[in-house]
Amino acid sequence: MTSEHLLDVRDLHVEFRTRDGVAKAINGVSFHLDERETLAILGESGSGKSVTAQAIMGILDTPPGYVTGGEVFLRGQDLIKLPEKRRQAVRGPQISMIFQDALSSLNPVFPVGWQIAEMFRIHKGMNRSDAQAEAVRLMERVKIPAAKERVKAYPHQFSGGMRQRIMIAMAIALDPAVLIADEPTTALDVTVQAQIMQLLKELQAESGMGLILITHDLGVVADVADRISVMYAGRIVESAGVHDLYSRPAHAYTKGLLDSIPRLDQRGQTLYAIGGLPPNLMRIPPGCPFNPRCVYATDVCRTGEPPALVEVLPRRLAACHHTKEVLADGRA
Repeated sequence: MTSEHLLDVRDLHVEFRTRDGVAKAINGVSFHLDERETLAILGESGSGKSVTAQAIMGILDTPPGYVTGGEVFLRGQDLIKLPEKRRQAVRGPQISMIFQDALSSLNPVFPVGWQIAEMFRIHKGMNRSDAQAEAVRLMERVKIPAAKERVKAYPHQFSGGMRQRIMIAMAIALDPAVLIADEPTTALDVTVQAQIMQLLKELQAESGMGLILITHDLGVVADVADRISVMYAGRIVESAGVHDLYSRPAHAYTKGLLDSIPRLDQRGQTLYAIGGLPPNLMRIPPGCPFNPRCVYATDVCRTGEPPALVEVLPRRLAACHHTKEVLADGRA
């Protein structure tokens, strides 16, 4: 079965097998992405955002991580079923990823230009001088000043924001159809964050690529995303257009996240925080995984299978037994 979407993830399951037990990291995640669209995947640390991206890319550390079910269609081709050699050929030219820690992702012993040029040498068979020229072009494209002079510099000689631009240059080198950005503004100051997000937006407009933005920062999402999927305990608990979700969340967890954002009209008041901790993925509670922390939880939330992700309003999906109450309450 193929797909009409650029990227279509269906019922993805991932587990980590450790000495202490099996951690169910991803539990039936499904979403899609179209050309020129930005999908934000939002959630706390440990919700499964980065693991989902790694499973899509085929870069899970195995062992201990294993994809145990699901399909990932990229332009109609199921990546999960591809042999590793063919999947390597897909990474870069068709789907690429920006990792959240640029300094540890870049090799400290090679100049940044050499690392960018490697994409062209490996995938396009370019000679060294042509690949180096492409590296300079890409550094200029991501607005690194004096690219011709800095192409031979090493990662530690760049600021955090410039290193992130180098990571973006590597990710877009082969004009992928899908770009996954995993926390691309982590540890950057607010001004640099805005510059990086604006750069991604411009690159997307130029190439028409689909962009998946993985983050826990609701402020970053608001300005750039078309749709948002909210994850909790390895599941998508809500999916909606960005304006609908921010104005009227339909899941208690989403409402809690939005209510915890500091607001100017609440100056002097105690900042709201979701109580408790995310569940241990080796011992996810029965029923809705969020029920121990949920102010709406009743007996139906604490037993049986987790609620299904269903359409609760036009183009609005939520997995919550109390969606009506959450929608009625709105944001705090």
